[in-house]
Amino acid sequence: MAEEAGHEFKVIGTRPVRHDGVDKVTGRAKYGADYAFPDMLHGKILRSPHAHALIKSIKVDKALALAGVKAVITGEELPELPDKAEPIGEVPTNLRHTALNVLARGKVLYNGHPVAAVAATSPHIAEEALNLIEVEYEVLPPVLNVHQAMAPNAPILHPERRTRESPDKPTNIASHVQFKGGDLEAGFKQADFVIERQFETKMVHQGYIEPHNALAIYNPDGHATVYTSTQSPFEARQLIALIAAMPEGDLKVVPAEIGGGFGGKLMIYMEPLALLLSKKTGHPVKFVMSRSEVLRATGPTSGSTIKVKIGAGKDGKLTAAEVWMAYEAGAFPGSPVGAGAMTAISCYEVPNFLIDGYDVVVNKPRTAAYRAPGATNVAFAVETVLDELAERCGLDPIDFRIRNGVKQGSARAFGPPYKKIGFIETCQALKNSDHYKSKLEGRNRGRGVAFGVWFHAGGQSSAVVNVHNDGTASVVTGSVDIGGSRASMAMIAAEVLGLDPASVRPMVADTDSIGYTAMTGGSRTTHSTGAAVYEAAHDAVRQLKERAARLWQIKPEDVDFTGGKLVSKNNGVPPMTIKELAAKFGRTGGPVSGRAGVSARGGVGTFAGCCVDVEVDPETGKVQILRATVAQDAGKAIHPSYVEGQMQGGTAQGIGWALNEEYVYDEKGNLRNAGFLDYRMPTCLDLPLIETVIVEVPGPDNPLGIRGVGEVSIVPPPAAVANAVYRAVGVRINELPMSPPQIVKALRKN
Repeated sequence: MAEEAGHEFKVIGTRPVRHDGVDKVTGRAKYGADYAFPDMLHGKILRSPHAHALIKSIKVDKALALAGVKAVITGEELPELPDKAEPIGEVPTNLRHTALNVLARGKVLYNGHPVAAVAATSPHIAEEALNLIEVEYEVLPPVLNVHQAMAPNAPILHPERRTRESPDKPTNIASHVQFKGGDLEAGFKQADFVIERQFETKMVHQGYIEPHNALAIYNPDGHATVYTSTQSPFEARQLIALIAAMPEGDLKVVPAEIGGGFGGKLMIYMEPLALLLSKKTGHPVKFVMSRSEVLRATGPTSGSTIKVKIGAGKDGKLTAAEVWMAYEAGAFPGSPVGAGAMTAISCYEVPNFLIDGYDVVVNKPRTAAYRAPGATNVAFAVETVLDELAERCGLDPIDFRIRNGVKQGSARAFGPPYKKIGFIETCQALKNSDHYKSKLEGRNRGRGVAFGVWFHAGGQSSAVVNVHNDGTASVVTGSVDIGGSRASMAMIAAEVLGLDPASVRPMVADTDSIGYTAMTGGSRTTHSTGAAVYEAAHDAVRQLKERAARLWQIKPEDVDFTGGKLVSKNNGVPPMTIKELAAKFGRTGGPVSGRAGVSARGGVGTFAGCCVDVEVDPETGKVQILRATVAQDAGKAIHPSYVEGQMQGGTAQGIGWALNEEYVYDEKGNLRNAGFLDYRMPTCLDLPLIETVIVEVPGPDNPLGIRGVGEVSIVPPPAAVANAVYRAVGVRINELPMSPPQIVKALRKN
């Protein structure tokens, strides 16, 4: 399919000014919290103070009696949805769990779980009303990590749940995934070196700047509009409509500008509540979360326990790998343990392997995606063990990876062999970087490397490319722009049409204005929606050829389109630019709108490697990042500046995950660091300029060779930092975050 992957591009690969830049720097861009309408009410949510408790009763009379309060709803007013997975978008979604996470019914499962929602004439009155709602709880003991949850006599979160492994007894293990191949026992017998380690990681949040928001308007005719900052407007429309018990076609979702998501804004939270309260009151209703609510009650990614055992021969070839993983799902099943199992050893050829992954419910917020969800946890474990094996074998750590690295035709643990991939090229690029070739000197300093893989999604996308009467164009898609996709879409259309990218205006449409388009996530947007734009632009070119043929009274197949000009093959008439032809649209058939819908294939691997230099203060345990470089295979970098930004952003988040970030719960299940003062993310003072090396091995399933670039950069940094810390102070840290107390504890223990 990649017929243009080796083509000489004029627009693709350049760095034009971003199309949405002016609106964002001037403050004209409208984010979710910027929307407001006349007679609007303000919504607030009462949240559980307990991590695990039965709801005995809820009394709302006093709240309703407060002047300014217009409505209160509880979980009993939501429809009873089926307890089964339904195909919502690209991923099966349990409707009952989604509804219970929006508003609890009968039981609360985490500190911050919504219990009731209020709509009032001001946010202050709504807050006051929350204090008047009386809830009687029967507090139950919480389970706060996979060890507690998997214990034989653990308190059970969902007594009705059964699994194949436990058909007669309730369990907190929601599911088990397994991949295996070869002869594991024989593989370990062949090994000269076997390393076995256990690793722990804490729950972490995506840390986006913009809080969640929702504004709903329910009209008397039964139609409704929801404005929200979401990465998945079409999936949101499906879920909101189901929970609000209304026809999906009567609901329009308008995706606002989005102030960061990283996977955390794929789920819905307040949107159905805003809609139901609007229906109940006849007013627009708006919710905006506080930072505390974001951290307490939206989807972080899983904490985990991972056991890794890997064997290798003296020649540095891997012989066997066993990986056991248990991921926290939060209050409802659905951790990314499956993706973790798929990526665990997928950078390497391992002839004998066993991978077991367990999805485990605990009394914490329901987890959500976070940039390559599930892959970072297991890469931390596997890449640390591989670093130790490389040392045992006396090999350079990158050479060790190259010796075992996957390539086209290599088997994957979970499915068919790889198509064309760029793992070896990514390893070589990092090895040949100025950073890796430089000398690192100084006491308590160390350098570490690690690698990671992610499989971008495919899915459905729609696009329209309009050619206007002045010869300019516009591109309309349904993909929310969280990483530069407007620019990418405009550049793809400009490349096909032979236009300057400044002459192409990209737009993100609402759910009524464009065909179905799956989420902005899974590294799919430029890959899949870009393919739709590519096809739509070619459809526009086909129509342009037809118009020119009418003017020249020849057949369309006798018209060429080259460099933005229409050229007659036969009769010698002068070439015509799009602008010249556009002025004649009225007498050649009317407006030109190219359209396309695609269902793109996903799954092709994209790889990244990270090299980090650190300096460790052995007295305080503080780790200073001295230098960091990320190499990543982009397939084809449409706008290199955006690609570099994605690589740098993922690396920065991975470093934060490595050193500082964690959810801290007390023994009762209360989140103790529900704010950015205490949830410690890295700032510019903590990071150097992150150097980037773009590798381009064209992807085989995209006409332009595009691979997803938004996620894989977060996968290797924690392991790279851990390996660097080891080389700085001689101690391996097997727990994230590697905070100063952890470092000091490990040094004293050593």
